[in-house]
Amino acid sequence: MQEMMGRMEIAFPNLGIYLEHVPKSFEIFGITIALYGMIIAVGVMAGLFMVLHTAKVNGQNPELWWDVFVWEVLFSVLGARIYYVIFNFDLYRNNLSKIFSIREGGLAIYGAVIAALLTLFLFSKKRNVSFFQMADVGVTGLILGQAIGRWGNFANREVFGGYTDNLFAMRIPIDMVRSQDITESLAAHILEGTNYIQVHPTFLYESLWNLGILAIMLLYQKHKKFHGEVLLIYIGGYGLGRAWIEHIRTDRLFIPGTTLAVSEVLAIICIVAAVSIDIIVRVQLKKKAVQSIEQTK
Repeated sequence: MQEMMGRMEIAFPNLGIYLEHVPKSFEIFGITIALYGMIIAVGVMAGLFMVLHTAKVNGQNPELWWDVFVWEVLFSVLGARIYYVIFNFDLYRNNLSKIFSIREGGLAIYGAVIAALLTLFLFSKKRNVSFFQMADVGVTGLILGQAIGRWGNFANREVFGGYTDNLFAMRIPIDMVRSQDITESLAAHILEGTNYIQVHPTFLYESLWNLGILAIMLLYQKHKKFHGEVLLIYIGGYGLGRAWIEHIRTDRLFIPGTTLAVSEVLAIICIVAAVSIDIIVRVQLKKKAVQSIEQTK
């Protein structure tokens, strides 16, 4: 018979890591604070400081980012929640008040990204500055915030994949997981006499992937061919990782009336769009360079 797990335990058996007490929340002066929210907040602040640093390195005025920061956070959270609710509305149909409760998760990153970029676009238009120059800087903080924020999913025991016994396999007690996240396939791998599921830690995969994309963006900042190219690296690079990670998750949000995961479809569209736009702009720049040379002859 397999060993039983304590309710607050999380384990990575193939790595020899056994965490005996991982709380979802804690109390300070009688006030309950969700660890998920704390981690998201840390990710937001880390992202801000990354943006301020990158702005200075690229000769951009950091004050612009202080001016837009609160609006970015506000509309990103709103966008993330709206996206999640729209594509998971069956959970809220009979209890609409739950739409406003995000203490236990329920934020979709693509909704946050869309809202963040739209907010930045409107801000740049109002301030008469280049959206693409700002976006090239902003996405470095965005993806760092995502990398850190994914650990909020770890604390919440959510955003995991199906069964695996690979090196990073993670075990979580069944009663700490939302029932809708346990698919029939995953349930079939629950051994008799155990009280846990063993899954892909997709939150970890995405966190590490995002850090890799961040490193590429920072290294490429000084070598970009045009303003907006780092933004394209983010869109395509994150999309590439999200496409395969989303495919193995058990909590996918589907396009209504289909079996297509909305974030997987969006990720593929982002990859194709980013690569296509980069190629088109590079070709146009090359043509202009050739024309300029010919005119000077």
